[in-house]
This record gives sequence, structure tokens and C-alpha cells, in this order.
Amino acid sequence: MKLKDLVILVGIIGIVLMMVIPIPTPLLDILLILNISIALMILLIAMNTKEALDFSIFPAILLVTTLFRLALNVSTTRNILAHAHAGKVVETFGSWVGGGQIAIGFVVFLILVVVQFIVITKGSERVAEVAARFTLDAMPGKQMSIDADLNAGLINEQQARERRSKIEREADFYGSMDGASKFVKGDAIASIIILLINLIGGFVIGMVVHKYDFMESLSTYSILTIGDGLVSQIPALLISTAAGLIVTRAASDGNLADDVTSQLFQYPKLLYIVAGTIALLGLFTPIGLIRTLPFSLLLAYGGWRMQKSISKKQEQEEMLVEEQQIEEVRSPESVISLLQVDPIEFEFGYGLIPLADTQQGGDLLDRIIMIRRQCALELGLVVPVIRIRDNIQLKPNEYIIKIKGNTVARGELLLNHYLAMSPGFEDDSVIGIETTEPAFGLPAIWIDEPMKERAELSGYTVVDPPSVVATHLTEIIKRHAHELIGRQETKALVDNVREAYPALIDELIPSILSIGELQKVLAKLLREKVSIRDLVTIFESLADQGNFTKDPDILTEYVRQALSRQITQQFSASGDTLKVITVGPALEKKIAESVQQSDQGSYIALDPIATQQIYSKLNEQVTRQIQSGQQPVVLTSPTIRMYLRQIVERTMQDVPVLSYSELEPNIEVQSVGVVNL
Repeated sequence: MKLKDLVILVGIIGIVLMMVIPIPTPLLDILLILNISIALMILLIAMNTKEALDFSIFPAILLVTTLFRLALNVSTTRNILAHAHAGKVVETFGSWVGGGQIAIGFVVFLILVVVQFIVITKGSERVAEVAARFTLDAMPGKQMSIDADLNAGLINEQQARERRSKIEREADFYGSMDGASKFVKGDAIASIIILLINLIGGFVIGMVVHKYDFMESLSTYSILTIGDGLVSQIPALLISTAAGLIVTRAASDGNLADDVTSQLFQYPKLLYIVAGTIALLGLFTPIGLIRTLPFSLLLAYGGWRMQKSISKKQEQEEMLVEEQQIEEVRSPESVISLLQVDPIEFEFGYGLIPLADTQQGGDLLDRIIMIRRQCALELGLVVPVIRIRDNIQLKPNEYIIKIKGNTVARGELLLNHYLAMSPGFEDDSVIGIETTEPAFGLPAIWIDEPMKERAELSGYTVVDPPSVVATHLTEIIKRHAHELIGRQETKALVDNVREAYPALIDELIPSILSIGELQKVLAKLLREKVSIRDLVTIFESLADQGNFTKDPDILTEYVRQALSRQITQQFSASGDTLKVITVGPALEKKIAESVQQSDQGSYIALDPIATQQIYSKLNEQVTRQIQSGQQPVVLTSPTIRMYLRQIVERTMQDVPVLSYSELEPNIEVQSVGVVNL
């Protein structure tokens, strides 16, 4: 056994023996001073701990100190009753605290007992009880949080074990404190009982055994009783305060002094208000400025010093941040951050800053939020965050749109003007700056405010600059939606469907298709502006057909057939009639004969002359449809639809190509043109 273990063991046994073995008065004085020293040390330790577990031995110490204090009470009581004397410490506390007046000593003792028993001990007991209850209730959630961090790779196994151990120790600590607080409560009750025993028993013994007269016996035993009560209650009060500090201590990076100075005095301007209030109190009340003005000036000076210190600290922190930024730029690792490419970027010249500046009335940010919502509803795609920034290299009124770092569109705006698009005939009275509408490439003019009303009366479509930008950005996103959906975005969509349809996802991924194969199908649908919002139907179709083929082109055709109702409603203007440009038998035969098979899938191989003829014939029919104000739609057989689409999208990307199997039976199809060789 080590020496420290032996000392603790002998000390505990000695405390028990003190209750039955008489102790000499000099030794009793030493033990009383030791009791006060231990209590003061415990209080200082409690004030300097950062969290409760730093002093986890406190419940056991609370029990030992309470037992030690009660043993001292028994020893002093024995000496008081037997010899009418309990040492110099007890006598000093009894006569000195009361100033020689017994009544004052009794009042001071009773106040200490009330403060400890009702205020500190009861409050600490309640806090410890609630903390223990909530700590136990929170254990399952904390354990799950640790498991989640471990599975995500945020912590290793060793850190997980340490955090689990800390949670268990917290629960044990607060549970022990809940029980240990009862020791302090019982000690306060025992002190009152011992007080009565010393006073009444001593008074009787003094008169009967020691033959004191009434007043001498009352004075002697009253002073000794008060001294004994105070010498035990002051350490008890210190330890009760330490218990209250421990159970009410929240985890922080500093001790009690650091937290008080950093949190209580973090608003130095409030000290000016307090100083002014104290000064007014002395000015308008009988207290007088002589008593309040010095303290008021001291508070004001303290607020000024604190404010100056905080300003200096902020400057130092700013300098430190700047130095760290400079150091990061100089470090080789800083280049890695430059490799990040934003999915969508919107850059504009300095003349268009009012569009994005909310303080100048700009609502571009709100419009972008609505664009993302619109794309989610129309395409079923979660559009990534759009990076907005000004670019001094652009013209003042110019803007560009980038997809993955590459410029895909640009335009110019005139603020304080409106973009007017002709209804098909020109009105010479509407005068403006000729331009081209950026989203659809239509001829338009920029007009000022006085010309707006005249243009609207003439049938022009008039829009403001923010609407022009919003429309252009929306069309660019729709046109390049297939580039914005990658494997990570596909995984997010799959996880969203998994919450409501776990059986479907478990069957489809990864046994039938991988995330990459699924992403290719979704990208092909978005490339032709087919919404992927109905993911359940898409995944059901892929689960049915994925066992027979892995070719994304063929799987896309099956999915399109499954989405026939959606596709029919998307391209039929009236809802029951669809006007189409059909493909003649000769052209269908020519395309079918030109299909070649390879290890990478099938593709079409047409000679340049035949390809040019198809372009010419198709362009003629598409132009006729556009001039008649109708959306051109090409209709062909299911076997060649995807090959014809490969031909069409090279020059007419916005012209949809449908197959007969993608249309609902109840839709009336009207052929307004035929493309044939």
C-alpha cells in the first residue's frame, strides 16, 4: 500500500474514532483550523474548475468533510459539557463574532444556518436533481451522436471511447451529487440539534455539576455554544457554496474569474448607465453625492477602461486574422481552394450592382430563390447555389452566365429602361435603342419610362431589367440542366425517395443499376427538357427494365414511355390535340439502316449528303411551324426516335422529338408537315 493510501485510510478511521475518544483541547484547535482550511481550499478549487468533471471526486469529499465536521461537533460538545471549555478557537469565535453580546452571536449563527439550509443547500439540491435527470435522459441521444460522428469519419475509435466515457462519468457525477447534497442538508439540521444540546445541557450541567450560578452558567455555555456553532457552520457554508458552484457550472474554456470578467463585463457601455443611475440616486435622495459620486466615477472609469481594452483586443484579433490570411495565401495548400469550380455563376459589371444590392432596391437574390423553386417544380432538379459576383473586367452594363467555370451566355442591360418586344408588327411611334432579347434571341428595343405606356398600348411586351435577367438565367439553367446533375446530386435524389419508398430503392440500387448509370438516364431526360420530378415512376421503370439492358439510351426510351402522360401534357398546347411534324417512311427506313452497333452501344452513321438533306427538309417544316406561331414537334416511330434526336439536336436543340409510344391514346395527333427524302 502506498503512503498516500495509508494516510487516507488512517484519516477516515481517525474521524470515526474522534466520535468516541476524547481529544485534547490543543489538538482540537488544530483540527478546527484544519477543517476551515479544507473548506476554503475546496471552495477555491470549485471556482477554478472549467467543468464539473474536473472535480469529479467532490461527492466523496463532501461526505468525508461532513463526517469530519460532525466528529468535531461531537468532540467540542463533549469538552463543553464535561469541562466547560472547548479550546481557544471555539472561545474566540463565541466571544469575537458576537462582540461580547450573546444575542448578537445567536442571531449571526441563526442567519448562517438559514442561508446554508434554505438558500444554498436547497438550491444546490434542486439543481443537482434536475441535472442528474436531464443528463440521464440525454444519454441515448448523445450516444447516437457519437455513433453518427464515428460512422461519418469525423472522429476515430479512440475519440469515440473517450466521449462515451465522459458521458457515463457525467451521469454518475450528477447522480452522486444529487445524493451527496443530502449530506449538507442533514448537517445543517444536526447543527441546530447540537446547538440546543450544548445550550440546554450545558446550562443544566453548569448549575448542577459545576455549581455555577444562573447568569454565570448561561453566559459561559452560551458563548461556547455559539462558538462551536460558528466554527462548524462557516466551513459548512463554504463547502455548500462550492457544491452550488459545481452543479451550476457550465463547461467553458476558462475558470469562474475568466467567465465573470469576459461575460459579465462584456458590455462596458452599460457601466455608464449604472454610473449615471448611482449619481442620480445621490442627487435626488438623502444619500447625498458625497457617498455616491466617488463610486459613480469609479464605475464610469471602469467602463472607459474596459471599452478601450475591448477595442484594443478587437484590433489585435483583426491583425491576427489578416496575418493568418496572408500566411494562408503564401502557403502551398492555399492553391487547392482555387481548384473549386462553382456549378453556376452570374457575373456582372459595376453598372448592374443595383440589381443585386438590396439597399438600392435590388431584388435579384429573391428572384434567384424563385428560379430555383421554379426549376424544382418544372424539372424536378435541385439547382445548386448560384454564385453572384461583380466583375470589373466586364462592361458596366454587361453580364455573363457561367456553367462550371465556362461562359455559356452573356447579355447587356440598361437600368432605368424597359425591354420592349414587338407583337409582330412595328409601331414607328415607339422609339428606343435596338437590341436582342438575350433569352430567346428575339429583336427588341430598350425604351425609357415615358415610352413604356405607349409601347404597352401598341401591344409590345414590356419587361424590366431584373425580369430580363431572371428569364435569361432560367432558360440557361433549363438548357444546361443535364450538366448540373452529377453522381452526388443523383445520390441526394435517391436518398430523398428512399425515405418514402425504401423497398424500391433497395431493389434498384445497387443490384440492378449503379448511381452512375442512374445519373446518365436522368441527364438524358433533362437534356430533352423532360422533367424528372416523378422519380418514383422513373425508378419503377428502371427496376423493371434494368435486368435486360444496361444501355442508358435504351433505358431512357423505356422511361420516356413510362412518362407518356407527363410528356403528352407537356407538349400538347390545348390538352387534347397535338400538331406534329411526322417523319416519312423513306426517312425512317434510311435512319434504321444507318444504325451501327459497337461495344459502347449503338449509334447512327449517315453520309454527309443524306444528313444535309434531312437538315434542309426538317428546317423547312420547323420554320413553317414557328412562323404560324406554333411549337414545332417532330413525331416518329419508337425504334428510331433516339437516333433522329441525335441528328436534330446538332442544329435544332430546342425542337422536341417524340415517338408514338410516348403519347397517350386519347390525344388527337394532327400532322402539319412531313419530312421525307
